[in-house]
Amino acid sequence: MKAVSVVTIRKELKHLSSDELAELCLRLSRFKKENKELLTYLLFESTDEDGYIESVKSYMDDEFEIINLNSYFYIRKSVRKILRNVKKYARYSQKKETEVELLLYFCKKLKDFKPTIKRSTQLQNMYNRQLLLAKKIINGLHEDLQYDFNLMLEDL
Repeated sequence: MKAVSVVTIRKELKHLSSDELAELCLRLSRFKKENKELLTYLLFESTDEDGYIESVKSYMDDEFEIINLNSYFYIRKSVRKILRNVKKYARYSQKKETEVELLLYFCKKLKDFKPTIKRSTQLQNMYNRQLLLAKKIINGLHEDLQYDFNLMLEDL
């Protein structure tokens, strides 16, 4: 089965009643965990962006605490998983400020991580790539936000 374009879906959704739209959303939420997470964000957390950012930060704190420290292989694997989830949560928000704040917090956690990331080239490269991505996003923000985020960036 071939999926139709977003434009076609949008046109078709305009013809549906609110009850039918609600039923479609509930049906979507049954199939993928990401769909359910996105609906949760849109319905409950999108009104309080600061609270959402704090919940993602606490998720990062918890995940960094339970990383297996036996070898750098396990550390890299866990850090990649954390980064993948953080990027997914930032994508739900679609706000560049949220994405920058989460990336900078991730970099801070990675920099302060023990054992040090300096012994692993892959972890250092991951850290540097995320810093570059954060800089790139910061340059597209409002000047006041650029100043605030650049201060945070200099600390790293």
